[in-house]
Amino acid sequence: MAGIGEALVTFRQARGMTQAELAERSGVTQAALSRYESDLRSPDDEVIDALAGALGVTREFLRRSRHIRGPMAVDVHMRRRATAKATVWRQLEARLNTYRMHARQLFEEITMRAEQTVPRFDPLETPAADAARMVRMQWRMPIGPVRGTIRWLESAGCLVIMEDFGTARVDGLSQWVDDLPVMLVNRRSPVDRIRLTLAHELGHLCLHSVDFTNQMEQDADQFAAEFLMPTEAIRTQLRNLDLGRLLDLKREWGVSMQALIEKAHSLKLITPGTRTNLYKALSARGWRTREPVSEELMPETVSLPSDIAAAVLDRGLNADELARIAGFASDTDNTVFRPAQPHLHAV
Repeated sequence: MAGIGEALVTFRQARGMTQAELAERSGVTQAALSRYESDLRSPDDEVIDALAGALGVTREFLRRSRHIRGPMAVDVHMRRRATAKATVWRQLEARLNTYRMHARQLFEEITMRAEQTVPRFDPLETPAADAARMVRMQWRMPIGPVRGTIRWLESAGCLVIMEDFGTARVDGLSQWVDDLPVMLVNRRSPVDRIRLTLAHELGHLCLHSVDFTNQMEQDADQFAAEFLMPTEAIRTQLRNLDLGRLLDLKREWGVSMQALIEKAHSLKLITPGTRTNLYKALSARGWRTREPVSEELMPETVSLPSDIAAAVLDRGLNADELARIAGFASDTDNTVFRPAQPHLHAV
């Protein structure tokens, strides 16, 4: 049973449980659980059943999850603020890994046929902005603002899961599931920030699936800026910026005023002094922390998880059978892969 310890730690962290809490819920002593998590002992079938039930997964799922990339996996990219607590982002990394494994279970049952693909680039050979332009060309995206970022991602087979992280200090994270990409995004962020996070994580998936650089975050930022605000389409609109102009552009492009300022500055369309003055004007109005008109932007919504659930249910299965295929102990544990509407199935 080598490796089940890492799975236990990942699933426990994903649910925000301490070792003592899992021990109490499962009826396993903490001393024994500690040995299982450290792979010093192998649990028997009865203990595995108890642990799996407490974690909300099936015994088979727990057994099959031995080969995990780890709750601290280097191939998990995360957009977070410097002040984010380590315990928070470790839990989110564990949740992403858990969703990755649930998704993999489902992908063994159904075949996904995406219209597009998420391409991968060598960041040492392809500048981030060029990569963003190539993605837009490959996806045949219209010139101008991106309408429905999640819709474009899902059309390329990217599984996006939105949750309230319980904090505003982590925006999102991403990882490849074999050949399929998955993102976990903070629902509590304003729409403009969600869109930037989606584009930022897409940049990581495109540029950092294999090779890593010392400026991965800068790469992802540059990718996101070009993906959402193509230089050739927005350049002429970024001259003579003031707050009124920034508000109008935010409504049109669906990005934050601060992102627009940074884009203009990177293109040398405003001076460093103008950039500083614009930020001072934002600060004076309290807009550095909460910008206006975000609530006017079209919300970003996901549909692929519910589409996957519907495809499984259309085979004549019920909700509990769907949950068990995905590795959840029951339908109530499956909070992600659920049909958008009440689903009829064969009896």
